[in-house]
Amino acid sequence: MNKEEKLAKDILHAVGSLDNVQNVIHCMTRVRLKIKDYNKVDYDQLKAIDGVMGVVEDDRLQVVVGPGTSNKVANVISKMSGVDLGEDIPSNNKQRVEDEAQKNKSNFQKHKQKPLQRFFKVIANIFIPLIPAFVGAGLIGGIGALLTNLVTAEVIGGAFITQLILIFDLIKNGMLAYLAIFVGINAAKQFGATPGLGGVIGGTTLLTGLTEDKTLTNIFTGDSLLPGQGGIIGVLLAVWLLSLIEKRLHKVIPNAIDIIVTPTLSLLFIGLLTVFLIMPIAGFISNGLVGVINTIIDTGGMFSGFIIGAFFLPLVMFGLHHMFTPIHIEMINHSGQTFLLPIAAMAGAGQVGAALALWVKCRKNKEIRNMIKGALPVGFLGIGEPLIYGVTLPLGRPFITACIGGGIGGAVIGGIGHIGAYAIGPSGVSLIPLIADTKYLGYIIGLLAAYLGGFVATYLFGTTKEMVKPNNVGDVKNEYINET
Repeated sequence: MNKEEKLAKDILHAVGSLDNVQNVIHCMTRVRLKIKDYNKVDYDQLKAIDGVMGVVEDDRLQVVVGPGTSNKVANVISKMSGVDLGEDIPSNNKQRVEDEAQKNKSNFQKHKQKPLQRFFKVIANIFIPLIPAFVGAGLIGGIGALLTNLVTAEVIGGAFITQLILIFDLIKNGMLAYLAIFVGINAAKQFGATPGLGGVIGGTTLLTGLTEDKTLTNIFTGDSLLPGQGGIIGVLLAVWLLSLIEKRLHKVIPNAIDIIVTPTLSLLFIGLLTVFLIMPIAGFISNGLVGVINTIIDTGGMFSGFIIGAFFLPLVMFGLHHMFTPIHIEMINHSGQTFLLPIAAMAGAGQVGAALALWVKCRKNKEIRNMIKGALPVGFLGIGEPLIYGVTLPLGRPFITACIGGGIGGAVIGGIGHIGAYAIGPSGVSLIPLIADTKYLGYIIGLLAAYLGGFVATYLFGTTKEMVKPNNVGDVKNEYINET
């Protein structure tokens, strides 16, 4: 039995066995379990498992195990269940579990989310499966852009390099150009509509086949409707309405003709609504939202940068940072780059600085240093959750000083101004290839400022006498877990 298999079995034991899991998915650092009966989950046991860095209670039970491990553990659970990731796991006592869950429903009110929280979680669940595609396509596009700059500077050249750049762009556009379709499919899954119909609605917003001689009119402005107008916001709104219409039609259309009539009427009604109403309105909203954010960053400068950089880490802690993905995409659609992402990336850099300070100041505490040793390398690469749940958050003070470091880095980025990323990808050092307009130096200066700010703040104010004593972090971590 390898360590991922053991970790999967330990997690299942703590959550009440495989029978208590409805389905399982994963993101970059978390195994996300849909729990049937939360009363069976032993949170203390779950948090104490070797390899579990933290637990987040949400619409899913999110078990933080770190990058490279989350997908392996989730796949082990999937293999044990006999179904694919995301599919419902059959249970021999399914009805009994459902009855028990319904009976004890009132006891689980604390697990219910407020409407705004549920909205953010739905948005996150739509985009989380796309993160690997964002990362891969974005980095390939970044390499292509770097090669283009080298060709322009006449450092390199030749037909082979030109063809290579073209291929890199084709791969990047395979994701970005058809993002509306991918989002439409995932949104349909989350809203309870047929995924294929969601993809068609997303594809409709691309206005495929229209030319300069054959256009559609924006009924509000009289101008020609543009492909992709309204962006991802329009797709999300249209697919949500599609889900309402489709569910209603399934109830009223006779079963004998449901398979033909329901998808046809759903697409016809929502397709017309999308083209003539949703795209123009969503386009107005999208333009306004992007304009407001860019104005805040431009006019706020260092102050805005500090606020964004300092408060982004708590959003990562709760898994709410994915709600900014649609905003990044809209900013890229409008201006070719997102100025928000490089500032937000400073949050992780501040945490790296905090970890380095703990490494130096707590050098006699081997357990703290061992935890940092495992989490710090991926922290430099922009994956901050292992540091959050394994190091800074359990220790308390370092989490706050890491936020301060992120704010300092954000202030530097905001002060320099107009540092953007032309694709979504990981933060930290890994974001450097995605920085637009060759403003790599400004971004690197921001990273160094966040590292230094997190280091100094943590070294001076982020430790206690208990932390510098040998091998006491387990007591500190257990105390934190018991309190939470």
